[in-house]
Amino acid sequence: MTSVLFAARADRARADASVTAWALAARGGDPDAADHFVRALHGDVLRYVTHLSGDPQTAHDLTQDTFARAFGSLHRFEGRASARVWLLSIARRAVADSLRRTAVRPRITDVTDWQTAVEHNQPFGLPGFEEGVVLLDILETLPAERREAFLLTQIVGLSYEEAASFFGCPVGTVRSRVSRARATLERLLQEADGPDAGAA
Repeated sequence: MTSVLFAARADRARADASVTAWALAARGGDPDAADHFVRALHGDVLRYVTHLSGDPQTAHDLTQDTFARAFGSLHRFEGRASARVWLLSIARRAVADSLRRTAVRPRITDVTDWQTAVEHNQPFGLPGFEEGVVLLDILETLPAERREAFLLTQIVGLSYEEAASFFGCPVGTVRSRVSRARATLERLLQEADGPDAGAA
């Protein structure tokens, strides 16, 4: 188990080194490196902004905004932190700005509520679908700091050290937030399964 963890961390470190190298090469004007950079991190950014914003309808726009901001400030990126952490911090600001704009100027639309539309078009027969919906609902009940630490480390895949750098806090704080989030999720998932879940 330890060797598997070590190998996974080594693979992640190599991947982050590659992404950072592509960002630095893109800063120098290499279009292929810019393309590799976007392809490597697009999924991470999309998952992150979807969870932070709670709005899958705008997640793609927020992802594009994140990359637009990143390329606009790429000349200032020096590679002191990994490009992944740097980009996710930009994504976080993009979501925060979007939420502020929405609060000031609510959107008016005649389109059916996105959640209702998605629910009506989902294949409910697939195994695990209901559990996934329950998990997403429960994630939303966590305090913001715990939810974000859990998402970054358990879904996006940042190491605890990278998440600590992202938040600007000690690694122990991130570990504590994730541990508390996990304990809360386990308890709430058991409650959602009903009183017989513990016995099972």
